[in-house]
Amino acid sequence: MGSDPVRGKTIRWTYEDGPMAGKSFEHVFGEDGEVTWHETDRRTAAKPPTNGQRKADKRTAHTQAKYQVARVNDSVYVVSYLAGSGYTLTSVLDFADGTVVSFASNEKELVLQRGTFEVAERIG
Repeated sequence: MGSDPVRGKTIRWTYEDGPMAGKSFEHVFGEDGEVTWHETDRRTAAKPPTNGQRKADKRTAHTQAKYQVARVNDSVYVVSYLAGSGYTLTSVLDFADGTVVSFASNEKELVLQRGTFEVAERIG
C-alpha cells in the first residue's frame, strides 16, 4: 500500500448540499485499508445535549468497511468504500483547497454532495 494523504489519517468533512447538507462526518482511514466513520456532533461545548440529542448520538455509532484510494494528481485523491447499509460512497478530496465532492449510491439511487474537509490528525 503506497503513501498518500488519506491512509493513516482522520479526515472530517461537512456537506454543504444534498441530503446530508449541514452534517459532518469523521472518517478514520487505517493503514490496513479499513475505514471507520461516524456522524459528528457540531454542538458547542457550552450547550449541553438534550435527552433527544443523547439518543441521536447513540445512533451515530462507528461503522467499518474496506476502502480504496487513488491519486488523480498531486493534490486530488479519490477514496471509495462500500458500507454495510448497501451504499457506496465515492469521494473526491482536493487537498489544495479543502473541498470534497461525494457520490453516494446504491441499487436505487445516486446522490451528489459537495462540501469541505480538514485533516484532523495522524492516527497510529
